[in-house]
Amino acid sequence: MSGIVVHLPEGSGGHVVGQAHGGAVTLRLGPGERARFGRGAPDVPVEIRLADAAISRLAGEIVATADHWQLSNHSTRHSCLVENPEGAGEYLRVPPRRVGAPIPFEFSRVVLPTRRDTTVSLQVFAPDHLYMDPQHTAGPAGSHTVTAYSLDETAAYFLVLVALCEPWLRDSSPVAVPTTPQVVERLRGHPVYGGLTARAVSSHIDYLAEEKLRTGAAAPSGTDRGVRRKGKREAVVTVALRFGIVREEHLALLPGRTAEPAGRRS
Repeated sequence: MSGIVVHLPEGSGGHVVGQAHGGAVTLRLGPGERARFGRGAPDVPVEIRLADAAISRLAGEIVATADHWQLSNHSTRHSCLVENPEGAGEYLRVPPRRVGAPIPFEFSRVVLPTRRDTTVSLQVFAPDHLYMDPQHTAGPAGSHTVTAYSLDETAAYFLVLVALCEPWLRDSSPVAVPTTPQVVERLRGHPVYGGLTARAVSSHIDYLAEEKLRTGAAAPSGTDRGVRRKGKREAVVTVALRFGIVREEHLALLPGRTAEPAGRRS
C-alpha cells in the first residue's frame, strides 16, 4: 500500500441542529499529501468537515509519509485521541498545538470530543507494516526479502480472513463464501474480537481486498451492494488460499465451535 486511506463513516461527521448527518468521505493520500479536518468556514477550507460546535474550524491535519502518517492538532483547547482498534486498549493522546506527531498504528481511529454524548471519529488505514520473510538468512544490508502480502496475524482483519477461508480449509469440496453476518456470528465467542459488528467486518473485508491483498475486485457497474460485497469476499478467499496466506494451522485463531443441539443433527 502506498500512502494512506482516511475514511469518515456515514453519519460520523457530527451534526448541526436542523441539518442532516453528513455522508461518508474517503480520501487516499500519497506520500507528502495532506488532509485537513474541522468545522471549516469560507475562509478555512477543510477536506473533511466535522460539523459539531465543539470542534475547531481547523481542528487538525493528517500528512502521509513514505511508511507512516503524522497528525497535527491545531486546536488550542482539546487533545486528539488516536486509538488502535486492533490493540489491547492502546492509544496516543496528541495535545493541543502539537505538530507532526508520528502515528505507529496500521489501523487507527482519530477521536475528537463533542458536547453531545458521542464523539466524532475518523478512520485511518496506514501504509503496510513490512515483515521480513521468516525463512530469511542474514545478508548484506538491504538484501533481505520481505513478504509479498504483509499481513499482521494478530490483527482483526486477519481473523476475519481466516473465518472467510475456514469452510475451504475444513472441507476441500466447493462451498459458498461465508456472508458478513455469518462471519460476525462465527467470531462472536472470540475473547478480544467477539464484539465485531457487521459494519466493522465489512470494513475489514474492504481493507483486505483493496489494500492488503490488492485483489482489484470490482463488480460491474449497476450491480447492488450485496453483489459487490460477495465479489470482494470471494476474491480475498481466492488470493489467501492460492498463495497459502491462510493455512490450516490458522484455524486455531478462531473461537471454538459451539456443539450443535442433538435434535438438529442430521
